[in-house]
Parts: sequence; C-alpha cells; structure tokens
Amino acid sequence: MLDPRRLLTFREVAERRSFSRAAESLALTQPAVSQQVGALERQLGTELLERKPGGLALTEAGELLLAHANALSERVRLADTQLRELVAAGGARLHVGAFPTALASVVPAAIGALRQSDPELLVEAREASTPDLAAGVVSGDLHVAVCFEDAAAEPRSYPGLRRHELGGEPMDAAVGPDHRLARRRAIRLDLLAEETWTAPSPDQLIYRTCVAAGFEPRIAYITRDPLAIRGLLAAGLAVTLAPRLLAGQLPGIRTLRLLDKPPRRRLYALTPEAGARPAALAFVDAVAAAVAADT
Repeated sequence: MLDPRRLLTFREVAERRSFSRAAESLALTQPAVSQQVGALERQLGTELLERKPGGLALTEAGELLLAHANALSERVRLADTQLRELVAAGGARLHVGAFPTALASVVPAAIGALRQSDPELLVEAREASTPDLAAGVVSGDLHVAVCFEDAAAEPRSYPGLRRHELGGEPMDAAVGPDHRLARRRAIRLDLLAEETWTAPSPDQLIYRTCVAAGFEPRIAYITRDPLAIRGLLAAGLAVTLAPRLLAGQLPGIRTLRLLDKPPRRRLYALTPEAGARPAALAFVDAVAAAVAADT
C-alpha cells in the first residue's frame, strides 16, 4: 500500500518542480525529500520525475499519481477542517452556498424549517457559481451547496462529494405587464422570436432553447440579478425565460407557461462524501421539500 506521506511529499515536489523548494515548504531537508520520492519510485517500479536541464518534469506515471495525490491532499484538508470544527464544538454552525434563485426562494424556507427544529443552529449562506460552490464543499468552507444544471445535459459528478437530487424546475416565459402577450396564460415560444432578450449568458440554456424552437434570440442584456431582470422586463426592454422558483420574486412581471415541452433545470445539493454534518443532510431534505412545494 502506498505511504500517504510519500504521496504528499511527491505532490509538493511535482507542484513546485523542485526538490529544494518542496523541502523548504515541508520544513524538511532536501535529502529527506529526495529519499521519500526515491522510495516511492522504487516501490512503484517506475520513474515519476525526469531530471532535465530546465528543471523537473513529470512522467506519464507521475501525471497519473499526481492526480491521486491531489485528491488525497483535498481529503486530508477537509478532514482537518471537519475535525477542528468538531473539537471546537462548531456543530451549531452551518455554512450554506447556493445559486441566486435558490438563495431568493427555497434556501430561506429550508433555513426557517431547520431553525424551528433546532433554534440554536446558526446558519450562514452565500451566493456563488456552481464551480465555486463545489470547490467550497471540497475545501470545507461550505458544509452544503445548492446547485443547478440544464436537465437536458448529463448530470455532473464531483469526486469526493455526494450529490443529492432535489427535483426538476420548469422554465416559463416572462414578459412585462404591458407586453402584447401579457394577458395570455400560455404561449408558444416562437411568438417571442422578434423580441429583445435578457439572459444570464449569451449561449447557454435560454439561447439553446430558443434555437431549438426555430429562432436565434437577440440577447441584448446579460444579467443574473433578479432585480435587474425585473427592471428590464417592467420597462418593456426585454423578455426572458424565468425559472419557476424565480416567478414569485418578480412582482408585477407576467410569467406564461410554454405550450411546447418547456426547458427544465435540474436542482441538486452537494455535501462531503465523508463527514457530512447531520444539519447539512437535514438542510438537504428541507430544500427538497421546498422545491417540491414551489414547483
């Protein structure tokens, strides 16, 4: 079995491309670092590093082992964070991350449900993108994260993290109160083909949905901010597709069901694969219940 200490020493050398700099970082002597890496190479029966005039370079075996060493390093850091919190009696605090729509809708509902059963629980929440949310759970900065993805795409997987499915969320057309279609209950998406659009990005879910409906949307406003979206629609400057969770956060804006099969987002939560807090798992259940109630 590989010695974790040797793996982490090799990782430091591989990252810094130098035995001396790795030794300085690890507070070891250079011979000690060289001996550990040499012992690892002998155990594996292959070279991990090539000594070149310009410095060290990884072999194919070294590249493979570095990926595993990085995963080991992440788990060790996470274990350290979790244990420090446990020893410091930090179990009464829960760090939550979420995307903006969830933070404006189901996350407050879930926090409220948790606080009813555990009034002493302190919850801190922050907004972030999906990659940053996943990284926060990996590092231990977050105990749980609420994320989303296009339901038409393959579900994302995250090494070292457990994924919890929260349900699907349909998208509705959203227009201003004075829009020509505002009195409708449901429409075909192609009726908005000539409109100016706002979207969170120029080429993701909204763009692809419109293209699938037979037209390329003219996206003039790029924003994820619910207040900005509401302002643009209320002023008659744009239309959009809004996730159903957001509909209740846009007062005065008309949301219209789509007659054809509407696009959907897939909602999920992430917790550590090992050492997830009971409060984090209870939060996941509370979010799932809030999603089911709102969609």
